[in-house]
Amino acid sequence: MKMNSFYYKLLCLFILSFFEGHYLCGADPTDGFTLVPLTEDNFKLQKPYNEPLDDRYSYKDGVRSFWIYNNDKPYSPDSPTRPRSELRISGHDYSSGIWQFEGYAYVPSGTSGVTIVQIHGASEGETTLQLRMYEGDGGDLRYYRYNLVDTDLYDKWFRVNIIHNVDKGKVIVFIDGVKKFVVKDQGPGDLYFKCGVYAAPFNSSNYMESRWKEIKIYKK
Repeated sequence: MKMNSFYYKLLCLFILSFFEGHYLCGADPTDGFTLVPLTEDNFKLQKPYNEPLDDRYSYKDGVRSFWIYNNDKPYSPDSPTRPRSELRISGHDYSSGIWQFEGYAYVPSGTSGVTIVQIHGASEGETTLQLRMYEGDGGDLRYYRYNLVDTDLYDKWFRVNIIHNVDKGKVIVFIDGVKKFVVKDQGPGDLYFKCGVYAAPFNSSNYMESRWKEIKIYKK
């Protein structure tokens, strides 16, 4: 029996409401969100303090490339942190509401033990979310070094969407439009998104690289 299109739409709306965050019936993670305008002034770059920016970052034909070496210096002489080449989205820090990061990422094979995107800020610790790449099954994406988010991500472009519902204390990760991971956040704080490469505390590869394009921010 063929279902009337009107009743099909009603059924989809019911399913979406009942299974919050599952995004069935062809919905996109950005549906219902408003695009936040970004300019180059919103993109603040961080790199090893003793290296010229051009030696750890490039921007060409819409693609931003970030790379570091495991023995690189931190971003400032007095910082105890690991090396990084990252883009910090400034001007849109948040502490409430529902916010979303979107971007297309490319990680070459061999890059391992590195955070490629994160939500910085939390009531406990420094970050709410880190998505790290490890070698694993052709490029494993993990929540910190723990939960497996997705596999087989080396050497290809993949879409990353991260929704942070601060009021409900929940973070949802989508890869290529498919919901892959849900986790409780780390509490309120001064929150903002970053992407690029930030070496993990242990077992980082000697060379680490990620490329990003079409970086966007949305909110509700």
